[in-house]
Amino acid sequence: MSQNRRRSVSVVIPTYNRVALLRQTLHAVLAQSAPPDEIIVVDDGSTDGTAALVGGLSPLVRLMHQANAGDLVARNTGLAEAQGELVAFCDSDDIWRPNFLTMMHALWDAEPLTCAGFANFNIIRDGQWEQRDKFADAPAEFWHGLRALAPGLAIFDAPITGRLIDFQPCFPSCMVADRALFQALGGWDAQAGRGVGCDFATILRLGDQERIGVVQTPVVGIRKHAGNHSANTEAMNLGDALVLEHVLKTRPWLQPLAGKIATSAARRRLDALDSAFARGDLHAVRAIGRMLPPGAAAGKQRVKLAMATLRAAAGRLGLA
Repeated sequence: MSQNRRRSVSVVIPTYNRVALLRQTLHAVLAQSAPPDEIIVVDDGSTDGTAALVGGLSPLVRLMHQANAGDLVARNTGLAEAQGELVAFCDSDDIWRPNFLTMMHALWDAEPLTCAGFANFNIIRDGQWEQRDKFADAPAEFWHGLRALAPGLAIFDAPITGRLIDFQPCFPSCMVADRALFQALGGWDAQAGRGVGCDFATILRLGDQERIGVVQTPVVGIRKHAGNHSANTEAMNLGDALVLEHVLKTRPWLQPLAGKIATSAARRRLDALDSAFARGDLHAVRAIGRMLPPGAAAGKQRVKLAMATLRAAAGRLGLA
């Protein structure tokens, strides 16, 4: 394959009742300096006029409908219809900068055997792009073994599943994959369910592969708003813990990482416990405590669990 041959690109956008946000997302995809070959919007049972917005917007845009089944199934629906050599995913509330696809093309030009690529991103709050980018939050050791390809582009030649367990900077709206390879892997792991952070299971699936590319420049905006789960760190931690347990149960080849996975799941639940306690939700504290392995809570977290348990006991005795 010639390194500079342009690869066709399909964009898949799952959406559910986000017509107010979808418009800006679609305009950002259509404004790419390297335009996609097709855009597949998968309407996951919306009731808010999504079809009217999408219809007639551009010949590149194709609308598909499905009964509400969640974003993982919606992405797989679009993936099954995609024709591009590469497939990019963008949630209907996120924004690509105009050079997102240009940078992804450059990644594949620099390393044609790239399996999937992930771009750096900024958070968008109240319409404002924050200055700090996601990759800046990574522990230094996360980037060990990264091979530079070109300015702003690099690649992990070996699988990175182990490091993704503790730090996960790869979001669906920042992802482009070799379509045929991704389909052969099974696409999005819909068995992970519809809970918060369920896409983490698929990121770990890709992390098992060789040659995962990164666009180090932040070229995506992840919008935080009242309607998305990623704005709720507590829910994300609980969801990620469930995903980690799911992948360990369904992927026996990850057994060498079982201890690390269990430790990470417990840490995420302890962080969620702290958050629930800070909110004053002692019922949630007790519920999270029941998910923890024996001895996982120590120090202040053990005190918090004890306080929540005592409050519940007092309530049953009519003393609270």
